[in-house]
Amino acid sequence: MASADHYEDVVKSRGDEKFAEFEPSKKGLWGHFHDALHSTPALVPLIVLVAALIVFGIVLGGRFFSPFALTLILQQVQIVGVLAAAQALIILTAGIDLSVGALAVLCSVIMGQLTFRYGVPAVAAVPLGLACGTAIGAVNGWLVSRIKLPPFIVTLGMWQIVLAVNYLYSHNETIRAQEIEAQAPFLQLMGMKFNVGGAVFTLGVVAMLAVVLVLTYVLKSTAWGRHVYAVGDDPEAAQLAGVNRHRTLMSVYMLVGFICGIAGWVMIGRFGSVSPSATTGVIGNIQSITAVVIGGISLFGGRGSILGAFFGALIVGVFELGLRMSGADPQWTYLLIGVLIITAVTVDQWIRKVTQ
Repeated sequence: MASADHYEDVVKSRGDEKFAEFEPSKKGLWGHFHDALHSTPALVPLIVLVAALIVFGIVLGGRFFSPFALTLILQQVQIVGVLAAAQALIILTAGIDLSVGALAVLCSVIMGQLTFRYGVPAVAAVPLGLACGTAIGAVNGWLVSRIKLPPFIVTLGMWQIVLAVNYLYSHNETIRAQEIEAQAPFLQLMGMKFNVGGAVFTLGVVAMLAVVLVLTYVLKSTAWGRHVYAVGDDPEAAQLAGVNRHRTLMSVYMLVGFICGIAGWVMIGRFGSVSPSATTGVIGNIQSITAVVIGGISLFGGRGSILGAFFGALIVGVFELGLRMSGADPQWTYLLIGVLIITAVTVDQWIRKVTQ
């Protein structure tokens, strides 16, 4: 057996030798682009949005970039933008909510009926409508987190229940815009318009932007936001790390119900009236999911951003307005949106596959 002195001499003689050397990998432009897409999920929808604006700007000229046209896009997507923010929260937890559109309509109906049937002041009816939305969100969250029912089944059932309650509670009566304007103008507050540099905005647009910006900050800069991503990415690992899955899901679903209440208030401002048969109750769910998917939020949960969902809603609005101004068949809008949905999911799968 060799002595300890021998090993010491060997170590000293080889101390300056380089046994292994790892050179930094050269990813190239494509590799860096992929890294950017992975670290910034909202980048893809932002690129698509800018490209759509450029294409329609070239085709339609300066009239597409007029303050009126650009603010019209924001006014058209204000309801979908709020619902997309709510839907994004659910999908980040690897769930899906098919009841957001119907819940928004129910909240608007509750606000209107409390004011006109029961004589509750509009200033109090709006918070009560928001509270009802939050309560229904709590029911969804409890069924998902405690009973452990699939979110798809829970919200599909709740969608049907809420649609029925809309008609039963309101007796299928529409409260006309003239009545609201004369007796309870506060219900139409979100429809109030103001002018900024030739561009016309509504308070509903401001509410949408506020919801998006607040949720973006909260998800990125708070412990609660990190818990939401953790639960969506790997609930078991999150629980082992000390994240309370039940509390996180309950808070998400309750917040989503509250945001749907805001969407209901924005809806009254947008349309002026309160109707249980508003189309948002049926198509709002699909529109919100469309905006979220196009916005680059992974349907598998744990990846994406609220800004991406907002960009997704804007993309749909740009396509709708651009094709309408160009005189194209409206069916082209559905075709292009369908292509974008498939492309967005394909890109998400590619990003996840390459990073694994």
